[in-house]
Amino acid sequence: MQQESHIQLPLSEYLALTTKQCSNWSFIQGLLLGQLFVILTLGFFIKFFIFGDSPDSSSKSIYSKSFTSAAPKKYSRSQSNLRKKRSSVLRDPPLQSTETILSKTYYDVRSHQPESLDWFNVLIAQTLAQFREDARTDDAILKSLDKFLNGPQKPDFLDSIRVTEVSLGEDFPIFSNCRISPSDDEPGKLQARMDVDLSDLITLGVETKLLLNWPKPLVAVLPVALAVSIVRFSGTLSISFIPSPENSAGSTTLAFSFLDDYRLEIAVRSLVGSRSRLQDVPKIAQLVESRLHSWIDERCVEPKFQQIVLPSLWPRKRTTREQSRPGEAVDDGDLSGGGVDGPRRRPQAAAHI
Repeated sequence: MQQESHIQLPLSEYLALTTKQCSNWSFIQGLLLGQLFVILTLGFFIKFFIFGDSPDSSSKSIYSKSFTSAAPKKYSRSQSNLRKKRSSVLRDPPLQSTETILSKTYYDVRSHQPESLDWFNVLIAQTLAQFREDARTDDAILKSLDKFLNGPQKPDFLDSIRVTEVSLGEDFPIFSNCRISPSDDEPGKLQARMDVDLSDLITLGVETKLLLNWPKPLVAVLPVALAVSIVRFSGTLSISFIPSPENSAGSTTLAFSFLDDYRLEIAVRSLVGSRSRLQDVPKIAQLVESRLHSWIDERCVEPKFQQIVLPSLWPRKRTTREQSRPGEAVDDGDLSGGGVDGPRRRPQAAAHI
């Protein structure tokens, strides 16, 4: 009997220990399975509810895959580009026709009276006044003209050209009779036509020598002095805005030209020779006048036109300026453009208007 009790005691302890180990192992298994279930549930929720595609986009992607597998590559590229455009946040504005723009701005091309442009004349006058003041600073206009006249395009039969007289005038152009009309060349565009008249005395005087290099170099030298003055210019200016094909960003371009019925009056003073001088030779005046007319016709007379790419008009921090009060120093730290001309001047039009 004692031996049996001695044998049963270790067996009961062994069974209790085994039961305890099984319960601990089942608890660990349940904990691991519960954690695995929670992780799988969170992953399923994140994948299909947060980062998943909408039913429309998923159906479109399935359709695009099946379509690209059967269609050529060019159609798949166009389909992908179209899909990117549709998914863009920024919506494309509707196309505005000429009739829509005129109706929304309450402008009737048939009954609207031409405008006088008095305010525009004041702004242009202030701009030209500032330009003339800058040209006189440090003889900038003389240096530019000397570099241009004695450049590589100067013919061999001319000696070095020296500028003797420069006058930028004192009066200002007057713009008037402005009217808006559809463009003759492009029916979907609008153009503004205005009359411009300038009565002033803009003079450029030069001195040089004509070199006769045949049959040997410097056979004869003939001094020539020439002064050309623009007395009056009048004509019709046409302005329109067109998209720039040369700019990849698609910036707007200002195009302007003159009608072929413009009027140009010039005065030419010439002096040829050193001792027996010939003064005001008519042939020289005719030659200079014809060259000026051909220069204008080849550049800005219809159908030729000049175009200027306009900068972006969106407000930016780097283009922000503050008008200084009287007696305060202007900080030119932000006004220096990094060019050779130093700090930029404040526009006079903005200071006076």
